[in-house]
Amino acid sequence: MKKRFKLHNLDCANCAAKMEAAIQKLDGVNAASVSFLTQRLTLDADDARFEEILRQAAAICKKVEPDCTVVL
Repeated sequence: MKKRFKLHNLDCANCAAKMEAAIQKLDGVNAASVSFLTQRLTLDADDARFEEILRQAAAICKKVEPDCTVVL
């Protein structure tokens, strides 16, 4: 399943790159993209575990940049 999500308070292109790299390493993720310019997360992951993977991705975003939130 592939979905796009809006990111709020993503202030740094370097942080976006760190988020993208960490999310891509999650088990079940086929592809992930974090765009600083469009403030979007594109996540392609296993259908059966998508919600769990999305929660993990949101936690990674929060860890890298504490003010950043994923709009679900």
